Formats: sequence, structure tokens, C-alpha cells
Amino acid sequence: MVLPIYIYGQPVLRKVANDIDPANYPHLNELIENMFETMYNADGVGLAAPQVGLEDRIFVVDLTVLADENPEYEGFKKVFINAHILERTGDIALIEEGCLSLPGIHEKVPRENRIRIQYLDENLQFHDEEYEGFKARAIQHEYDHLDGILFVDRITPLRKRLIKGKLSNMMKGKIDCRYRVKTLK
Repeated sequence: MVLPIYIYGQPVLRKVANDIDPANYPHLNELIENMFETMYNADGVGLAAPQVGLEDRIFVVDLTVLADENPEYEGFKKVFINAHILERTGDIALIEEGCLSLPGIHEKVPRENRIRIQYLDENLQFHDEEYEGFKARAIQHEYDHLDGILFVDRITPLRKRLIKGKLSNMMKGKIDCRYRVKTLK
């Protein structure tokens, strides 16, 4: 089922998500399935639970759509439950990002090139893994949602001033979006 994506201004996007008890989480597999379906419907490569209105530490990433130009992304479809980044290292790269909760906005965001993350997958198996490059970037972007951080919080003050009008319009429910959304208004 395609869920509505919460748009900038929704309070849940600013809350720190909680670890869940996956063994006692009703309909976890259904939620994960719905999150992937919602993400694909909106042409995204990642989606976090706060973006569908939940205060839970869950996000999904699927970079397979980028595999034609980047074969290393083939089959990179992952579920992250109770994720915690332990380390961020490497060079800081400034690369353009967008977000399903901020439709129409794309800005260059500084992020470290490598991360180490611990999480449970959809089978509740524990992982302690390292990622680098775009995989690390995509994971950090979704992980930020779990901490109530949006990519626009990481851009320069000047860039933020330049998009202030767009952000204000989003808070007023004035957006043009082809996928199902939930706005403040």
C-alpha cells in the first residue's frame, strides 16, 4: 500500500525516532513492504519511517535503479531497523541531494565519505558494517531522518535563505507533487 509522504513542516520530521522491539512490532513486514512501495511510487532511493508519520528507527534504501550507470549498486536493497551510526570518517564531499519530504528542492550537502553502522535487517539479523561513497551518503541521508534532521539543515546559511520561500510554501501546503503527501494544511 502506498503511504502518504510527510512534507516539510510536519512535526514528526523533527522528532528523534525510537528504537523498536521488532519481535513485538505488529505488522513490521507489512510496514517494510509499504515503505518500499511508497518509495518506488515516488521514484525515491530511500525512505525513513518518520517520512510516513512514524517515530520508529526504520529506514529502507534501494540503489538498484542506479545500477545501469553504477554496477556496484546492483542488488543494494536494504532495510535498517534500530540503526545507529558509530563512525563517520573520510573526506567530506559536497554532493547534491533531494528528499521526498522536500519535493522540488535540491542542494549540495556536505557529508563524510565513510560510515560504520549497526542495525537489524528485515530478518532481525544484526549487522555491523562499513559503507563508503554514495552508499554511505544515501544511508546518512535516511539516518538523519531518524534524528529529526533534514538535508536542508546541513546546507550553508546563504543557500537556506535562498530556499526560504519554497520551504515556507511547503509549510502552507503549497506544493506541486505527483505522489501522495501529507502537509500541514
